[in-house]
Amino acid sequence: MGYANKTFKRYALFLWIASLLVSIEGRRPRQPRCPTSCICTRDNALCENIRSVPRSFPPDVVSLSFVKSGFNEIPEGSFLHTPALQLLLFTANSFEAIREDVFLGLPHLEYLFIENNKIKSISPNAFQGLKSLIHLSLAYNNLQTLPKDVFKGLEALIKVDLRGNAFNCDCKLKWLVEWMHNTNATVDQIYCADPPAYQGKKINDLVPQSFDCITTEFASYQSLKFESISVDSFSYKNDDYIVIAQPFIGKCSFLEWDHVEMVFRNYDNISSTSTVVCKPMVIDTQLFIIVAQLFGGSHIYKRDNSANKFIKIQDIDILKIRKPNDVETFTIDGTSYFVIADSSKAGSTTVYKWNGNGFYSHQSLHPWYRDTDVEYLEIANKPHLILSSSSQRPVIYQWNKSQKLFDRRTDIPEMEDVFAVKHFKVKNDLYICLTRFIGDSKVMKWDGSMFLEIQTMPSRGSMVFQPFAVNNWQYAILGSDYSFTQVYRWDVKKGQFVNFQELNIQAPRAFTLVSIDNREFLLASSFKGKTQIYEHLILDLSN
Repeated sequence: MGYANKTFKRYALFLWIASLLVSIEGRRPRQPRCPTSCICTRDNALCENIRSVPRSFPPDVVSLSFVKSGFNEIPEGSFLHTPALQLLLFTANSFEAIREDVFLGLPHLEYLFIENNKIKSISPNAFQGLKSLIHLSLAYNNLQTLPKDVFKGLEALIKVDLRGNAFNCDCKLKWLVEWMHNTNATVDQIYCADPPAYQGKKINDLVPQSFDCITTEFASYQSLKFESISVDSFSYKNDDYIVIAQPFIGKCSFLEWDHVEMVFRNYDNISSTSTVVCKPMVIDTQLFIIVAQLFGGSHIYKRDNSANKFIKIQDIDILKIRKPNDVETFTIDGTSYFVIADSSKAGSTTVYKWNGNGFYSHQSLHPWYRDTDVEYLEIANKPHLILSSSSQRPVIYQWNKSQKLFDRRTDIPEMEDVFAVKHFKVKNDLYICLTRFIGDSKVMKWDGSMFLEIQTMPSRGSMVFQPFAVNNWQYAILGSDYSFTQVYRWDVKKGQFVNFQELNIQAPRAFTLVSIDNREFLLASSFKGKTQIYEHLILDLSN
């Protein structure tokens, strides 16, 4: 009886231990099995023809390959459950992009092969966290560029394979050239597919200086809620100002820069009648404003600093200047002059000279020709004037030094209907822009004896073709009453202007540039809309 009792107790103890072991075993998490369509060994896995990236691989897998699979993307955090991976391979798959945080949780990954897929784009942070990666291959995909600093943080990298991609060697790829020159990693030879000028060139042989990535733009900055017909900038007592002629309300408006609000604000005004030009002229420490009006005569104002206002000091002879259209100021041999182009039948374009106390009529140039514009320039270091007229071709006058007068020299042949002429220089070469309202406006170059045509631009209601320079960039703006205003930029290699930008300005009449606080602003007068202010921005396309 005692023996049977002991046997029963031993048997009961065995059953209890067995049930306890079964209970413990049941609580243990099951080890992930090898996914369907994958082949797994103890530490390797190969998946073929699968439709999505599985998340259930054995935890000890150190090598994982995806071949000829049909998944369209690799989801974020796809490999968080395989932290022991040392090699990861994708080949002959159909996905087109690599997104951010795809390879999170792989601190031991050393080899990453993404080859012969259809990759078109890669996230800038696609490879972040792969601090142990020593070999990266993106070979034979559809990559045309790579995001800047995509290899940032891959400090252990010693081999990069980018072969078989049709790279566009533009400014977006400049960073890669810089990186290749600075990295210790070996990069296999890769080639440019575009642009045509770089096609077939080895990217490994390029240098950062191969890329011209600095460009510019005129960005809308401020609108002034009034129409205007002329705009000029000037410096006086170490400050920069803008003066704008408002014909409909009869006013010369002066603007100054607000260094706090960073906008142009009103500084002062001169009341007038049907104002067409408000021309500033600084002589020594005195500021004069020539106010040209269609009615009531034209006048000269002087800035009275003690009274802090403009006072009228002189009237301009109404018998000579009946319908002013343009005013130009200049200095010859230390003497200050200005000239007014008169567009009336009975008036006369006239040069005025400063005599120390006021301005007096110095010379009248060909009356009865209805001049629309006058331009002062130097040709072969000699002062000249070019008069544009509605009744004849542009006429060139040369300064006679002994007589201190302008003599008619020649005209510009085959250039009828020119409204205005403006000049500019590129290095030592002299050019002029000739404005036509309808037809073709032209750019001409001085060849030593005459101006020769080098370029034409279609004019559609153009009243201004204004060249100007900002730093090392030469521009010209062709206004239009019927379409967008065209901005051209000088191409040094071509030796002519190329299309650069379009601006939407209603009936532009004048442009001027002003530099303030190391910033460049372009002001555009508008005869039928708001006066516009644009900022000249310098952009780095490699960023």
